Amino acid sequence: MKVLFINGSPRKGGNTSIAIDEMVKVFKEEGIESQILEIGNKAIRGCIACYSCSKTGKCAFDDGVNEAAKIFEQADGLVLATPVYYASANGTIISFLDRLFCSTSFDKTMKVGASIAVARRGGCSATFDELNKYFTISGMPVASSQYWNSVHGRQKGEATQDLEGLQTMRTLARNMAFLMKSIALGKKEFGLPEKEKVTPTHFIR
Repeated sequence: MKVLFINGSPRKGGNTSIAIDEMVKVFKEEGIESQILEIGNKAIRGCIACYSCSKTGKCAFDDGVNEAAKIFEQADGLVLATPVYYASANGTIISFLDRLFCSTSFDKTMKVGASIAVARRGGCSATFDELNKYFTISGMPVASSQYWNSVHGRQKGEATQDLEGLQTMRTLARNMAFLMKSIALGKKEFGLPEKEKVTPTHFIR
C-alpha cells in the first residue's frame, strides 16, 4: 500500500514537514510506503478552466501536476499538508490541487484522504475544512483523528513542542492505515459501490 503526501510549505524541513514525518513513521510501522512531493517552492500556476484535460487526459501546464497525477492514481491514500496563510491554505497548494483534481479522470472512489494544517495560532480549522472538500467531491473517505488535524509552531522546529499535535498526527496515520486496509479487504469481498450516471443540474440555462 502507498500514501502520497503533498507538502505545500515553502520551508524545507519546517513545521509542516515535522507533522508529515510523524505520520510517515507510523505508516512505516504499518508496512505502508510513503512518497512526499514538496511543491511549496514550485512555480505552480492556477487552473484557467480551459478543459483541454478532458481531451488529452492531462493538464495543459506541465509543471509537476501531471507527474503527481500518475503517483496519485496508484496510491491508496492522499495526505494534503499546508501552512496556514490568512486562515487559508498556501496559494500554491490550492492551485496545484485545483488542477490535479480537475485534470484527472481516474476513479478516486475509496482512496482515503487526510489533510493537515500547521499554524502559529489560528486558522487551522478553516484550512482543514478547505482541503477536505477535494476529497468529499471525489468519493474519497476522509480519515479522522482524536482532534482536528492541526499542529502549531511559528519558528522552524517549534512544532516538536506541540506534543498533542504530534500525537494527533500519529493517531491520524494509524486510523488512516486501518481504513485503507479495511477498504482493500472490502473491495476484494464486495467491490466498489455501484455508481449512478451523474445528473448535472444547472441553474442558469
